[in-house]
Amino acid sequence: MSDEEGGWLTRERDGHIRGQRQERRTGARARMPFYVYIMTNEAKTLYIGVTNDLARRVHEHKTGAVAGFTSRYKLNRLAWYDTFDRVVDAIAHEKRLKRWNRAWKLDLIETINPGWEDLTPPW
Repeated sequence: MSDEEGGWLTRERDGHIRGQRQERRTGARARMPFYVYIMTNEAKTLYIGVTNDLARRVHEHKTGAVAGFTSRYKLNRLAWYDTFDRVVDAIAHEKRLKRWNRAWKLDLIETINPGWEDLTPPW
């Protein structure tokens, strides 16, 4: 599987992901970043989401502030995230990741976060 729109990540025939996380903020004026992220728990249940405020959204997941899948399965670890300039690019990437099979998602996380550490910065 490849990302033809931006060339950010490429799934090779051998199953490996090529590429790396890149900042996509460009231009002279400051823009609001958008994030695609993956939350998980000890059992490695995965949730993929998109937001314009990663700190707020991760806090909502960690505290169970919003009823639903993440609060039901106690998804309280930020395992992976990426930054985008445009919301349409972030949403497209979120949808693309949701179509990936589980093994590809695990490879994506382990490429950047092999220890499955909580990547939540101290906001």
